[in-house]
Amino acid sequence: MVILIDTNVALDFLTMRQPYYDDARNVIQACAGEQVQGYIAFHSLPNIFYILRKSYSDVDRREMLKKLCFVLRVTGASHEKVCDAIERNEFFDFEDCLQDECAKEVSADFIITRNIEDFRYSQVKAITPQKFLEIIK
Repeated sequence: MVILIDTNVALDFLTMRQPYYDDARNVIQACAGEQVQGYIAFHSLPNIFYILRKSYSDVDRREMLKKLCFVLRVTGASHEKVCDAIERNEFFDFEDCLQDECAKEVSADFIITRNIEDFRYSQVKAITPQKFLEIIK
């Protein structure tokens, strides 16, 4: 199974954000095994680095990104796919549309996110961490 981890789930894991941490940790742990190949979108990494700037030092944030990249593969979208995403105005949030394009790039089965509603027009099915964990059990 192939999944793309949305930025919010990665942040839940890295910051141990409650009440979401346990599910995020279990998703990341599933990616560390052989059953699931986990990806994170290239653009999620600078977003995470920026979001955490007020709470964590530069060194700590780099270590967090290393931790993610140790388990998750990084994927991007081609120039053409980004241009296609720009035209997909059904998405309220352009970043979510890019997540969908990155998920398609790796033929992901699911996008793992807490914001299912933001992905109602996604071509790759978005599910919550809890739903994903139910599926793989």
